[in-house]
Amino acid sequence: MREIALDTETTGFEPSEGHRIVEIGAVELFNHLPTGRTYHQYINPQRLMPKEAFEVHGLGDDFLRDKPLFRDVGQAFLDFIQDAKLVIHNAAFDMKFLNHELKSAGFPGLPSDRAIDTLMIARSRFPGSPASLDALCRRFGIDNSMREKHGALLDSEILAEVYLELVGGRQPDFALSSATATSGRKDAAGLASPGEWRPRPRTVALPPRLTEDEAAAHNAFVAKLGEAAIWNKRT
Repeated sequence: MREIALDTETTGFEPSEGHRIVEIGAVELFNHLPTGRTYHQYINPQRLMPKEAFEVHGLGDDFLRDKPLFRDVGQAFLDFIQDAKLVIHNAAFDMKFLNHELKSAGFPGLPSDRAIDTLMIARSRFPGSPASLDALCRRFGIDNSMREKHGALLDSEILAEVYLELVGGRQPDFALSSATATSGRKDAAGLASPGEWRPRPRTVALPPRLTEDEAAAHNAFVAKLGEAAIWNKRT
């Protein structure tokens, strides 16, 4: 199961008011384990950066001026995410910006059911408790000391850790997915691929490890104890 933990930074809150994405960060997960593959891109928003947004992420006009436009990197972004589920904190915010950018550049939009909203998961698991990314890091003991300002790649890496804790820990099912366990794929050495192995019933029972002499000695010992011996009881 392939998933992408994703975060964006923007110039503001509403694409309908002319605000744009300025950074995208994404981390690939497979069977709830990070693969090491990431996507990171700064984007020229073709507009000035509001002071309030700059104070959040520190991405200013001079830094973004020579960065590519979204239309020039949109295909690379789609190639990275492919058809994976998108793990996003407050998914409605990022999805509306991503879809605005994609459609404005002539790319297909992303259906809302592709998003897994960790904010909603956290609110469901811990009703009434703070559910920000920082609050969840404190709850799960995740180090976010480097998060002095918001950054899409760093936040997506932190989000991946938070998500794995929300769904039951870093290896909620020990990466043994029932969906892949029966696929029978093997690597070059003939071994099952990671995440595909599950124990199955033995077709032939193992031979007994007790020798005939040991079994006879045990039976003789039990006989001396009489009918009250626990070994003579049947459940």
